[in-house]
Amino acid sequence: MLNPKQLILAVLILLSTSPAFSQLGFSHEIGIITGPVAFKSDFGERQDSDTNSGNTGFGIGLVHYMNFAYQANCNCYTTDNYFNDHFKLRTEISYNKTKLKHLGHWVQESKVSDGADRLRGHTGESSNFDIGMQLEFYPLSIRSFQAFGYKLAPFVSLGAHFVSYNPEVYTDYDNGNNDVGNVLDSNNFYSLWEPGSVSPESGSTWAIVSSIGVRYKLDRSSDLMLDLRGQYYFSDWVDGLDHQLNSNKNNDWLVWLNVGYIYYLN
Repeated sequence: MLNPKQLILAVLILLSTSPAFSQLGFSHEIGIITGPVAFKSDFGERQDSDTNSGNTGFGIGLVHYMNFAYQANCNCYTTDNYFNDHFKLRTEISYNKTKLKHLGHWVQESKVSDGADRLRGHTGESSNFDIGMQLEFYPLSIRSFQAFGYKLAPFVSLGAHFVSYNPEVYTDYDNGNNDVGNVLDSNNFYSLWEPGSVSPESGSTWAIVSSIGVRYKLDRSSDLMLDLRGQYYFSDWVDGLDHQLNSNKNNDWLVWLNVGYIYYLN
């Protein structure tokens, strides 16, 4: 579950950026984004098609853009400056959630070993709250796009997010000690993992965020957006699992395909 205090604080931070930058004359845009998330973690078999397609969830977010190409205080475009005409600063508050389970070769029905039973019984849930910024680059002129010079405006972005993660861990494996469902007992999980490899503890970390997308001009005050994002966490505990086998080579990461509606405030 999201921490209400964290959510309120994040919203206040996001809203406080608008008045500060409005004093500089830049215009603003707000929007909402949502779409499917593919979470890449220690659950499942690496590079397995079932894992890649099975551990999917959803994401939703609020976005704010600082538009340097248009000055709200004079109702005019800025002077011919490359940065102003090709970059926007995006601030975001978002949330994503994915149910996780072990998929692939080692949990197929034909596998009847104790290890396979432990893997099949182990499931989880990744819930993450993000706040951060990205700098978006538009190869085509932002001013021309706003003036209906063309309908599509592609972009790429790079930025950083602060992440509050709250994983859930479950197991229905019976180890014979009347301890079914105890996620603190390492005997309920895969025997080749070291004790302490599974943890439902909440925490926080940073993430690098990069995306490629396109905007479609609806009218003078609104756009549709399609955005494909990759997000790499600086932690391997986002999913509640960090085992020490050789297959665990990377921290957790995700891919998020989102659709958004953007509205121009001024």
